[in-house]
Amino acid sequence: MATATKSGKKAGQINEFIFAWEGKDKNGKLVRGEMRAGGKTMVQATLRRQGILVSKIKKQSFAQGGRVTEKDITLFTRQLATMLKAGVPLLQAFEIVGKGASNRGVGKLLNDIKNDVETGSSLNQAFRKYPLHFDALFCNLVGAGEQAGILDALLDRLATYKEKILAIKSKIKSALFYPVAILVVAFVITAIIMIFVIPAFKNVFKSFGADLPAPTLFVIALSDFFVANWFFIFGGIFGAFYAFFYFWKRSLPMQIVMDRALLRVPVFGPIVRKATIARWTRTLSTMFAAGVPLVEALDSVGGAAGNHVYKVATKLIQGEVSTGTSLTVAMQNANIFPSMVIQMVAIGEESGQLDAMLAKVSDFFEAEVDDAVDGLSSLMEPIIMVILGTLIGGLVVAMYLPIFKVAQAV
Repeated sequence: MATATKSGKKAGQINEFIFAWEGKDKNGKLVRGEMRAGGKTMVQATLRRQGILVSKIKKQSFAQGGRVTEKDITLFTRQLATMLKAGVPLLQAFEIVGKGASNRGVGKLLNDIKNDVETGSSLNQAFRKYPLHFDALFCNLVGAGEQAGILDALLDRLATYKEKILAIKSKIKSALFYPVAILVVAFVITAIIMIFVIPAFKNVFKSFGADLPAPTLFVIALSDFFVANWFFIFGGIFGAFYAFFYFWKRSLPMQIVMDRALLRVPVFGPIVRKATIARWTRTLSTMFAAGVPLVEALDSVGGAAGNHVYKVATKLIQGEVSTGTSLTVAMQNANIFPSMVIQMVAIGEESGQLDAMLAKVSDFFEAEVDDAVDGLSSLMEPIIMVILGTLIGGLVVAMYLPIFKVAQAV
């Protein structure tokens, strides 16, 4: 998003800011908008050249913009593709989408890109200034569309690609959310019982004057530990989770280890592998169909797969393909793709329909992910119920055993 340029820019480069402006056009109509510039004077000069009489200019704060998500970029891509197909001029399409965005951050981002295009930058060059939102694959496809004069068609293909990838990620997140949420709730309930409920039973048991059963003694000892160390327990758990995810995002060795481990995890591992293959084949199909050479397309495919194992394998495949090896043989040598994928790629290479075959493979594995997630959700429900029943039920039985003994004695 546009704001003051970040530290580390080249010496002598002017810091730029977002300015909101109001004024009247040549017909006396009130107009307003936003512009990125080095100062108010530059804004006034630019608008004056456009025949706009400026009445107000105000520098915008970066904090006013919301966070731009992948879903926002996907929606923008679809809207832009639809408008260009309908014959709406590019700059007008940006203005319409930017004004209609509910997220102010998206509006600012699109206004910045629009200003860059207005000043002579190509669309893909404007996108490349914001690598956090537009990756190399996005920019390469837009560039290919501009060169071939089929920007609307490639944006439509790109929107479909991003929607498919977003759907896969959403499916996996939904599969993980339910069991994680239940386990968190179970831990909180157990902690409340340990800290507040069991000490009350402990005071009651003292009046019995009899020996307590072993399960009850164990639960009471566990409760005493919780009461004495609850701060360290909660702090340690939250600190461990925060440190884990912090280093997972920022440490390359950690990412490599986790990516390899995720592929080997029982039950979840096959789902992650299928989702990765679906992204890999979908990306390569989209790039190849856009006319991007195979070796160049493989540059974007590895990173888009979202797994380091497949990223490294893609580099090896790219190296073999660049020396004349067929894609089928190179993928077979990588030893990470199922035989069905390799056979489909071989048919695609022989028939000259590699992009279509890759798209079919992606559709197949996306359907497999959907089925696996649905099956996993059905499987997790009874397992979680058994775990919760055993945990909570065990605590309740342990607390009521002494009461049952007293009742029998009476």
